[in-house]
Amino acid sequence: MHLDTLMTWVLAGLVTGGLAGVLIRPGGYGWRADLLLGLAGSLVGTVVFHALALTPEAGWLGMGLVAFAGAASVIVGQRWWHTHA
Repeated sequence: MHLDTLMTWVLAGLVTGGLAGVLIRPGGYGWRADLLLGLAGSLVGTVVFHALALTPEAGWLGMGLVAFAGAASVIVGQRWWHTHA
């Protein structure tokens, strides 16, 4: 993994987690947990897309979108789990 890829998914995860903490107030565990969920989700999204070879040299914008999609998926899943469990 290259440094620019690492920085892209970290930035996308933090931004997604921060936005989720601000925009989706009910159902969360706080801003720290949202940031951690965003980071974890962006890492998972990046790893999955790399494993499936769906991001061949997509550049930082493509990797940012992949990381954002992964982070958003994890945060939405957590919010759903929190309200339905």
